[in-house]
Amino acid sequence: MGISLSTTTRRRAPAHPYPPSLHPHPLDYYLPHPMHPPAYPAHNPPAYYHYYSSSSYTACSPANPLVGQPYFGPIELQPPQPQPRVVAPPCGEQKPAKVVNSDVNVHKDSLRLETDEMNPDHYLVSFVFDALVDGSITIYYFAKEEANCRVAPLFPETYVPIKVPFRKGLHQEFRQPLGTGIDLRYFALESLSSPLSRDDVFPIVISADTCSTPYIIDDRSYLLAHPLPQMQITQVAVTKDNEGEYNAKVIRQLLFTDNICYELREIYGLGKSSPGFSDNGSGKECVICMTEPKDVAVLPCRHMCMCSNCAKALRLQSNKCPICREIIESLLEIKIDNIL
Repeated sequence: MGISLSTTTRRRAPAHPYPPSLHPHPLDYYLPHPMHPPAYPAHNPPAYYHYYSSSSYTACSPANPLVGQPYFGPIELQPPQPQPRVVAPPCGEQKPAKVVNSDVNVHKDSLRLETDEMNPDHYLVSFVFDALVDGSITIYYFAKEEANCRVAPLFPETYVPIKVPFRKGLHQEFRQPLGTGIDLRYFALESLSSPLSRDDVFPIVISADTCSTPYIIDDRSYLLAHPLPQMQITQVAVTKDNEGEYNAKVIRQLLFTDNICYELREIYGLGKSSPGFSDNGSGKECVICMTEPKDVAVLPCRHMCMCSNCAKALRLQSNKCPICREIIESLLEIKIDNIL
């Protein structure tokens, strides 16, 4: 009898065997494709989109018995609202300017009120004007405009209109005759500084008329080409400064020619601008391309700042003036060679 040893390992059944696994081997239920979400009854889609999520888990409830399982139900989210595209409305139509020749012109920046030497309390009107033909200048006090640019004084008996003839010439100085001035102290400053409410009555109105009679004009060819006289109306208001001095301020200028009345307005960037106006586009080149000469004015701001080609392109891209950014209502093409 002896002790025998062996290196062979024997398997022994455990004294207490493990219970069988409740889950089969993973290879037993392997599927070649992922599982599809459970089918839902068909219904009409709402006005928003469906987004599906497979990473969220829900708690147990009668409506959702899938405890601990991925939930493939529809998550209804409001989609972002599409923003409307902002498109700049096209600016106004580009049209060529109509050239109107003015035979007489009052320089509105030269208008002054001067003391009457014969009556120190009265004031006289003085200014500089240009005239291509002979004519006359009439000074009205408290007058209004009527049809065909006619001037009608409110008090013709008290303030008789003063009419002074002139000869043709450039840069002439006009001064009202002595003793024909007006005493402004009898009027309220409110009635002098702005037109009165009744039919736009202005305290001072200057009418410059051309005359086409043969005994004044010696150029017969001009008579045949211009049978009708012209009239320029300058409507003036009166202001008072801190030193008590009265000053004249031009409100509006009108030109009546060929039975048509035009309102005269200055074009900024065309020649000399107003004294108090800062013209950023005062050069001769277009402010956009910087190469072509500018020949298009923007209305109503009256900035002449673009060439014809750039103005056509701007109409499709923007509706604002390149200088002041004001809304463009129309474009006016002005040929410099025709007016210089």
